[in-house]
Amino acid sequence: MSFRYGQGEKALDGIDLTIQAGEKLGIIGTTGAGKSSLVNLIPRFYDPEAGTVLVDDVDVQDLTFDTLRTRVAMVLQETVLFSGTIRDNIAFSAPNASQTELERAAKIACAMEFIGDKPEGWDASVGERGAGLSGGQRQRVAIARAIAADPDIIILDDVTSSLDATTERRIVEGLYSEFRDRTAIIISQKINTIRNADRIVVMEDGSIIATGTHEELLKSDPTYRTIFETQSGSAVYGRIPA
Repeated sequence: MSFRYGQGEKALDGIDLTIQAGEKLGIIGTTGAGKSSLVNLIPRFYDPEAGTVLVDDVDVQDLTFDTLRTRVAMVLQETVLFSGTIRDNIAFSAPNASQTELERAAKIACAMEFIGDKPEGWDASVGERGAGLSGGQRQRVAIARAIAADPDIIILDDVTSSLDATTERRIVEGLYSEFRDRTAIIISQKINTIRNADRIVVMEDGSIIATGTHEELLKSDPTYRTIFETQSGSAVYGRIPA
């Protein structure tokens, strides 16, 4: 599969990836590696130039946008919120969800803490584009909204960048538990965010250069090992024999 924006160079080339139902997949790579371009093809933000994207063996181009939006929830790095209340924003994709269900989603997203600190609680106002909330709070509301939608596939595109390490770990662990039988795809620049995924994809220049578990990639892929050593300040794993 390949893809390019307009007449520019290919953003994706030679992609051949199967994600199993229920798999927790991590995707890592430097800026411009093609991570976001890859996942953007699943909900049809764009269509591939060549090849197909299948969900349960059905070409996404044969599915209605309503069906795709119901089955696939995606949280972008640039969080999109709208004017209203915190409840309005979290319930946006789940208008029939009960308060208990909304609170469960907010708890997994670690949003209950700051919601409870606000005098108006769930009825606290949110300004246009999330004004009145910090970057981390906006991200947690967006994650809670995706969880409340109860999708078959959830995609987080580098959305934990404004969170501290402890909160980030709690959200990822909670997400894996909540989606134990469903598919979760997490893009991150940080290995610690995705190291416990069932499988990790390493991307570079629009291509997949390696796949495996955290331990497998440390042994087999120099790019992944270099990222790990840079982020951890340790070169111990660089001496593990291939």
